[in-house]
Formats: sequence, C-alpha cells, structure tokens
Amino acid sequence: MLQVSNLNRLFLEHVSFDLARGERVALLGTSGSGKSLLLRAIADLDPNEGEVSLDGRPRASMPAPEWRHAVSYLANDAGWWAESVGEHFADPPAAAAIAGRLGLASETFAWPITRLSSGEKQRLALIRVLVQEPSVLLLDEPTANLDGETTESVERLLEERSQAGVAMLVVTHDQAQARRVATRSLRLSNGCVVEEPA
Repeated sequence: MLQVSNLNRLFLEHVSFDLARGERVALLGTSGSGKSLLLRAIADLDPNEGEVSLDGRPRASMPAPEWRHAVSYLANDAGWWAESVGEHFADPPAAAAIAGRLGLASETFAWPITRLSSGEKQRLALIRVLVQEPSVLLLDEPTANLDGETTESVERLLEERSQAGVAMLVVTHDQAQARRVATRSLRLSNGCVVEEPA
C-alpha cells in the first residue's frame, strides 16, 4: 500500500520500507533520532528526495492536498487556527460520534480552544485526522498526554481502523504500547531505518 524508497532529507538517509493495508507498524528510536522528521517527510510537509507512493501511485503525481488527505499526519503538538473547537471540523456530527468514544462530550465542540487541556487537544487532533478517513495514518505519539483509560480507548479505535484496512505508522517511546498496537516495529538510528526483531 504505502511504499517508501530511498527517502532522503536532512538527518535521514536512504530510508526504505513498505506498509501494507491494515498493518500497524511502530516507529521506535531515541529522542532526536528523526522519527517526527520521517513522518513529516512522508506526508510531504518538508522538502525531501526519494520515492513515496500509495497503491502504486507516486506521491509526485498527486496534488499535495489529495496526498495529505489520503496519507494523514497527526503531529505530537497539532496546530489550532480558529478560536472555537467546532471551527476545525468540516463534519461536526461525524467528529462528535468519535469524540464520545474518547470521553469528550458533544458540547466540547462549542468550547474555545483556550479551554482545552493538552489531553483534550490530543484527542481532538486525532479525531480531526480520523474524520478524513485516510488510507494511511502517520501518528506521532498519539497518546502522549493521555491517562491509561483514555489511551486504551484510543488504541481500541486505532485497532478498529486497521481492521478496516487503514495502515498506520505509529511513533511511540513506550515499548509496551509498541507491542500492543503494532504488528511489527522499525527502529530509526543514525538516520536509517532497520527492522526490529520480532
């Protein structure tokens, strides 16, 4: 499904791997090893070289908004550009349906952004990506600011999406989470990606 071949950018060298439909892959590495840089490069948010394709279709042949809709990136500190939560969602009812599963009340969408905790922002940013129904999710520490119960809810939701065919590359520093959410793991070290032993 997602093919990355010889991807290069500052601090990343000749990165190559495939991500199959419905596969969940953990991306591991020390802080500063370039995990976020790799996700941003795949999402085409930063200049990079190499070949990236989705279902055989090269990224270069697709308009950037179309690519980023199909291959959606969740930053570990997502941006907010409007004053209220609801203004960030094109389909608030669809977003509210997911929000309830993550412990967020429907009235949350009427709140100003300034009222949100870091954990609420994290969940809403995830919802913002999920309602696009992408083919691939690039998730940068999606549960970093969440308590154990909410983390479990997020992991269940991600598992359901993967069973529906969504592929995922998940950055995490939590080895236990990597074992829970991923079918295999990649490690980023010295700018290169290597397969982790099972």
